[in-house]
Amino acid sequence: MSNKFDLVVIGGGSGGLATARRAAGVYGARAAIVECGPIGGTCVNVGCVPKKVMWSAAAMAESIKQAPGYGFDVTSKPFNWPEFVAKRTAYIHRLNGIYFKNLENDKVTYFHGKGYVRKEDDLFLVDVRQEDGSVSTIKADRVVIATGSYPILPKTPGAELGITSNGFFELTEQPKTVLVVGAGYIGVELSGMLHALGSETHLMIRGDTVLRSFDEMIQTTITETYEKEGIKIHTEVTKPIALSQLDSGKTLASYVDKDGKASTLEVDKVIWAIGRAPHTRSIGLEEIGVKMDETGYIEVDKYQNTSVPNLYALGDVVKLVHLTPVAIAAGRRLVDRVFGGVKDRHLDYDNIPSAIFSHPEAGSVGLSEKAAIEKFGKDQVKVYKTKFNGMYYAVLEEKIPTAYKMVCVGPEEKVVGLHLVGDASAELIQGFGVAVKMGATKEDFDNTVAVHPTSAEEVVTLK
Repeated sequence: MSNKFDLVVIGGGSGGLATARRAAGVYGARAAIVECGPIGGTCVNVGCVPKKVMWSAAAMAESIKQAPGYGFDVTSKPFNWPEFVAKRTAYIHRLNGIYFKNLENDKVTYFHGKGYVRKEDDLFLVDVRQEDGSVSTIKADRVVIATGSYPILPKTPGAELGITSNGFFELTEQPKTVLVVGAGYIGVELSGMLHALGSETHLMIRGDTVLRSFDEMIQTTITETYEKEGIKIHTEVTKPIALSQLDSGKTLASYVDKDGKASTLEVDKVIWAIGRAPHTRSIGLEEIGVKMDETGYIEVDKYQNTSVPNLYALGDVVKLVHLTPVAIAAGRRLVDRVFGGVKDRHLDYDNIPSAIFSHPEAGSVGLSEKAAIEKFGKDQVKVYKTKFNGMYYAVLEEKIPTAYKMVCVGPEEKVVGLHLVGDASAELIQGFGVAVKMGATKEDFDNTVAVHPTSAEEVVTLK
């Protein structure tokens, strides 16, 4: 078999797989995937998929807790973490098998190893390096870099005593006490799940609220709800957090609290959720002249072109929107243009819906209120919002809030942002995201008859 391909994708995550499969399966290109880790990448193995499975377990725990309010006399044993993790792992392994089968069906050649790219005249050479040191080389007319990202550790004493989100999915026992560090969606999701499943959960953040890249309504609603539900949020922790191992086996976190007082916290586990970095170093990109910023993100234009002709990049290695469906969509559009002849085909990165699997869920599409004011001016922005308790909580003593905000611009009140907090918000934002993407106005929402009784009807009856 020839080792020459029309396209070689380095990275077997969701974006890379979608790119190679579309090239081979739809357009008949000779395509190959190079991957050194589990097939499916972060999302399938240590990201979105196992996270959503864990979130579902946490949601089940909340439903059991709420069942007496609906007249059910429920008794349950404590959550069986090892048994559940075994089921979750088996599910992921089934998905890995399905991914391999899909590659086979679409006639994509798979190479296991770390890809290192070189140039030879008009061709790319991709060295596939095995753990034992052996190297095989394949040739390609075009290369896509889709190597994803990895969770980072802080440069503080004892940081290695903590784990990252990757380590979270390796836990075989549930920690009784846990400290999560980070205000982003990963920290918020992990802390919410652990709390719902019964761990005493601490969350340390640098500001006053979580999810600071989202609209203020989402920030404040989730922060206040987490505190009310019993998650211990330590705010304004701006100095480095040092870790040390205790004789008991527990971890001691030393930090400076918001009042400037030196404090300590003793927990079973510390989870760092302070950000991710692109997998772009030591794979040959610098040597062939690929432009990257100081943090390693590859510079691309709207067509995913890098500074090197016929070398493309997508997903978490570019400094755009880091979501699995975004990488998939970018890869498919790239292939449509390069192999399908669809001129000007590229991904529009505006108005991409996203969800946070917190407790309660949140969904967002478009601009926050603050971003809209910065872009259009305060006098051009009008905001509609509501906050209420969904009917599910009518007979429950515990009330989890629902809050919606619509951000409109101009005399026609075009909807440029929609932000939801509450049960099923992740599902709701998908449908409403279509409307925002199509340029719907407030009047379009008003003209849509409400479905009653639902929480979502409030979106089309905002006053």
